Amino acid sequence: MAVNVIMPQMGESIFEGTVTKWLKKPGEKIERDEPLFEISTDKVDAEIPSPASGILQEIKVAEGQTVPIQTVVGVIAAEGAAVAAAPAASAVPPAPAPKPAAGTPAPPAVSDAPQNEAPVQVPEKKLPPASGAPQQARTAASSQGNGAEKVRSSPLVRRLAKEHNIDVAQLSGTGAGGRVSKKDILGVIESGPAQGTAAPRPASAPRPAGVVPPPTAGTAAASLETAVPREKMYFGHFEVQPMTVMRQRIAEHMVMSKRVSPHVYSVDEVDVTEIAKLRGKMKEKFEQTTGTKLSFMPFFVRAAIEGLRAFPTVNSSVDGTNIVLHKECNIGIAVALDWGLIVPVVKNAEEKNFLGIARSINDLAERARAKKLKPEEVQESTFCITNPGTFGGLFGLPIISQPNVAILGLGAIEKRPVVIDDAIAIRSMVYLTLSYDHRVVDGAIAHQFMGKIKHTLENWTESVL
Repeated sequence: MAVNVIMPQMGESIFEGTVTKWLKKPGEKIERDEPLFEISTDKVDAEIPSPASGILQEIKVAEGQTVPIQTVVGVIAAEGAAVAAAPAASAVPPAPAPKPAAGTPAPPAVSDAPQNEAPVQVPEKKLPPASGAPQQARTAASSQGNGAEKVRSSPLVRRLAKEHNIDVAQLSGTGAGGRVSKKDILGVIESGPAQGTAAPRPASAPRPAGVVPPPTAGTAAASLETAVPREKMYFGHFEVQPMTVMRQRIAEHMVMSKRVSPHVYSVDEVDVTEIAKLRGKMKEKFEQTTGTKLSFMPFFVRAAIEGLRAFPTVNSSVDGTNIVLHKECNIGIAVALDWGLIVPVVKNAEEKNFLGIARSINDLAERARAKKLKPEEVQESTFCITNPGTFGGLFGLPIISQPNVAILGLGAIEKRPVVIDDAIAIRSMVYLTLSYDHRVVDGAIAHQFMGKIKHTLENWTESVL
């Protein structure tokens, strides 16, 4: 009996996903719960296990394609059953990109190319083919008597349309039955103001009394716009590599953050000699006793929590002219991956002891690298920490992860000569940097916050076990 493989729903707010890689080919044997394919959503990348044992009979959705949840992406036949000799969907060549308007330069095609595709070799001084939104998604249809609620689309598409002031009723969808897909709406957004724009409408969710709505954000096209004319970057011999879905989301988020938040940076130096000695003394016993490794990160998280408690403005978000002060300390920890960057969140970190924080950090990092995170585990951070020091960086100036108002950067811990009581001593030192949003955090608060972290680390008293 054949078993359908469906695009799973990775969270309540996730309505579609992109197949980024098939881990099995048609005709290959697969065991139940063995990783079958990888997907990417606007929240997280994940490996999807096989729902049954058998033979992968057919791939219905090619790598690089985005489909709604519950779509059948493949078929698994019972072991021993005859496998239909049908070509894999991944072998179907992609449809050619529509031609841009005359005289209008467009960026290289990136959205639908498989992530594992070999780099495209482009001859000298010959620009790669431009991509753009499907023409159908740009074509306005008669909307007389038709409201947005009558157009087939997902809640995600309707939310994007509302955020970017687009009337879904005026779009012709390229999905099944004329459904307006995420690809359609993103194409309209990236093409700039067009026939699909509509008058601003109030948000459907009511705001608390006295809360002023934030100003309308710019279009997502600004996140990935080309800074210089294309002919000035395509010269000599070059190759073009399409961005992965994760890299596109990172690009959009970082550009948006720099556009929204006026970044200011503060740097401090901390003596972590005693913490380095404690870790060196306890790390083997800690791992044997708890089953988890003892890294430096839990020390910095605990110190950051003390700082957030003392200066709650740093643990906030900005909603227009309102400051949202968060009561929980949800600490996002940046994890570097071979294919990008992700920030899983230690929820309610202020309620955990040192061991609980250490276990949470290690568990989230391991599952991030194994593509096992759930969408809710990368959401609702109130403050973030990134650690370029792992790779030898003396210090960095990180970009704030919205909607946070600050992010702490950890430099490399190095032994350096320092002056203590008019004598030179060798101490384990680290530079800490704080990037903060000057709309709500002033330099005085930022440096007091950093001073609290410094004091906590240099006068560590908490037991690690």
